[in-house]
Amino acid sequence: MPRPPMPNRGGRRQFGYTPRKCNFCRKKVDILDYKDINTIQKYLTSWGKIKAGRDTGTCTRHQRMLRDAIKRARFMALLPYVKK
Repeated sequence: MPRPPMPNRGGRRQFGYTPRKCNFCRKKVDILDYKDINTIQKYLTSWGKIKAGRDTGTCTRHQRMLRDAIKRARFMALLPYVKK
């Protein structure tokens, strides 16, 4: 006689991942300005590296805009390339 299937096995997880909403999408930001250093610095590590979108919760579109703004700010010497 076969055993009945276990409950919640192969089905939906009870405690799942809740996706974060992008901060820029919440504020309805269309363009990220490279001159806004205070906003940009929140998305850099202590070594000056760009944080990943999965760590910050930004969507792909805004992560690309953020990347370009950081690179422009570095080129214009508003941000350092590497922090010590």
